[in-house]
Amino acid sequence: MLSTNWKAMSWAPIPKSQREWRVLPNLQDYGRCRNEFSWEAARRTLEGLPGGGLNIAHEAVDRHAAGARREHLALRFISKRGEIRDFTYAQLSAETNRFANVLRRLGIGKGERVFVLAGRIPELYVTAIGTLKNTSVFCPLFSAFGPEPIRQRMSIGDGRVLVTTASLYKRKVAELRSALPGLRHVLLIGTPEEIDKLPGTLDFNQLMASADDRFVILPTDPQDLALLHFTSGTTGTPKGAMHVHEAVVAHHMTGYYALDFHPGDIFWCTADPGWVTGTSYGIIAPLTHGITSLVDEADFDAERWYSLLQNQAVTVWYTAPTAVRMMMRVGTDVIRNYDLQRLRFIASVGEPLNPEAVVWGQKAFGLPIHDNWWQTETGGIMIANYLSMEIRPGSMGRPLPGIEAAIVQHRPDKTVEVVSAPDVQGELALRPGWPSMFRGYLNEEQRYRKCFNGGWYLTGDLATRDSDGYFWFVGRADDVIKSSGHLIGPFEVESALLEHRAVSEAGVIGKPDPVAGEVVKAFVSLKSGYSPSDELRLDLLGFARKRLGAVVAPKEIDFVSSVPKTRSGKIMRRLLKARELGLPEGDLSTLESDTEAK
Repeated sequence: MLSTNWKAMSWAPIPKSQREWRVLPNLQDYGRCRNEFSWEAARRTLEGLPGGGLNIAHEAVDRHAAGARREHLALRFISKRGEIRDFTYAQLSAETNRFANVLRRLGIGKGERVFVLAGRIPELYVTAIGTLKNTSVFCPLFSAFGPEPIRQRMSIGDGRVLVTTASLYKRKVAELRSALPGLRHVLLIGTPEEIDKLPGTLDFNQLMASADDRFVILPTDPQDLALLHFTSGTTGTPKGAMHVHEAVVAHHMTGYYALDFHPGDIFWCTADPGWVTGTSYGIIAPLTHGITSLVDEADFDAERWYSLLQNQAVTVWYTAPTAVRMMMRVGTDVIRNYDLQRLRFIASVGEPLNPEAVVWGQKAFGLPIHDNWWQTETGGIMIANYLSMEIRPGSMGRPLPGIEAAIVQHRPDKTVEVVSAPDVQGELALRPGWPSMFRGYLNEEQRYRKCFNGGWYLTGDLATRDSDGYFWFVGRADDVIKSSGHLIGPFEVESALLEHRAVSEAGVIGKPDPVAGEVVKAFVSLKSGYSPSDELRLDLLGFARKRLGAVVAPKEIDFVSSVPKTRSGKIMRRLLKARELGLPEGDLSTLESDTEAK
């Protein structure tokens, strides 16, 4: 079982951060905090609208702009060329007021969807907060999407407004206009000359310049729709997960406990707002805490990142396993050229973090990388490794205060039962009721209802729980390999392969076999300095067999230039399987290109 592999593989628990604490962790006594926690009390840590109700934008920006942190730096944007653009909380409030007034002038009202297709530029963040102020719904899109994924999501979401750049519009959206009859307005970011050449569009900057910088947020019920995040299913049909303004309570609380935000922090979330982490923790959570967020427009480059960590004095860093593995590929020598002593906490999310990567963080930065787990549907972090607790490399950690998690198994009568014994594999389930829980899939009530059974939200992830309450990821329910009566989690096999000196990344699937049902097949990309060969393949097969045993170890290994991943860092095992078996590849809109790391 993966839940005991950290011992079998000689992964010793990593104690609390060995770097001296500059501030005491927000979560010091886990048991006491869980016992005393209530969502009602968490709600009271926020202000609420002056006339009652709850609006994400007020909690993230306006309450700080009206208080002691008015002149505190809220967002620092660094362009691809290194140019810096800063916004204090007062300036961010004024700019987002302008955009809310732009929407009001265009006749866009409560609940109507505003889509954004852009990179990590200031206008995206202004649009997000301004949309929420107007009680409209913010819907982010990946700037790397092609025309068809854009059309699909805007069609499903019934988008009324699209904010994008002149370049992206010309290349990806102009040809779609006739297929999107509900799209009333396209607001373009660019030069007047560029925009004049694109009929049927409006100039974003011109509209902003003529808008009032004062705005009063309309009454907002906590259950009003605020965010629409699309997530791809194996069927290829994107699902629109709906989140409400009450989600801000969970964003704020998880920032406090899981990411350990303190008032003086400088925070960097490397995720693109085109996926949920980039919105929940790249925009909302740090702003609710009144801290400074760093936003880098450029894609991954190890030396650029280390330079930013040093020069911007980043204290809390939230990134993805894809980026960690790419840093591992570069090696630790380059890190020695930078002073990263201000950095006190590193966290990762996306694909579960392999044990080797957790330990590598300790060697490279003097800090372990704290993995945490959540989903688009949960809206916020649900299970985490905390600053004040030991880390068991490969573990997702323990549930957040206010979150009840369990391992359940499915009965023949289609009900579920909770597994009380430790180290037993089952489906990870959460007790509904936390504020950022999705309220449905847009226009797909039946699909939403299938996510619940017996009073639990069924995550679709297989896991185990050890005797100390740490949860361990096994794999997606539809990824698990059934071989000769054994259930094998691909993550376990991938983690073992990553221990080999030559392996940069690994993806594992089950390949149909007439005798065993399925056999384990691995796809491996190599580190610089290693080349595919039959000798290396045999070495890897033997290495994995020694680590995992004959039943679990891969029977076949193919070398690939890169393992396909989503832009959020998740290995696309279904794509590996489809290509292996010659099946339809399905929705590839979230596929990360070989040169990207979000």
